[in-house]
Amino acid sequence: MKPKRDDIGLDRIDRQILKLLQSDCKMPLAKLGEQVGLSAPSVVERIRRLESEGFIKGYYASLDARRLGIDITAFIGVTIDRLDATDDIAQQISALEDILECHHVTGEHNFLLKVKTHNTETLEMLIRRLRSIPGITQTHTSVVFSTPFERALLSV
Repeated sequence: MKPKRDDIGLDRIDRQILKLLQSDCKMPLAKLGEQVGLSAPSVVERIRRLESEGFIKGYYASLDARRLGIDITAFIGVTIDRLDATDDIAQQISALEDILECHHVTGEHNFLLKVKTHNTETLEMLIRRLRSIPGITQTHTSVVFSTPFERALLSV
């Protein structure tokens, strides 16, 4: 008997696989199969389906920014002058390598950016580059003192 799928196409086993892969995407398939009650080939088949259906977007190593000399985390609110230029400005922002996330948001700003950079000098250079993008009229930067917790895992 096949487990029942929910409205987005996942069953209990799919959700277990997603949860386990989020915590350790290098887990051997045999061990993953043991955890969910399936053979390794069945797990591979499910993972391929989850990838092809877009539930799994990729696999990444979580790096320690501080160990790499990237000591500054900041959030930058960006205001633009024309809403019809939103996509073009977002594309130009995406070319700036120290910007990890770009969110089109409601409220005081049009975009909220998450930035990790080496030091205050590289942050200042990044802000100058942002302000040079045509259509950006204002930036507001908040530098992070500490991060009590940060999650990359989704509740599945």
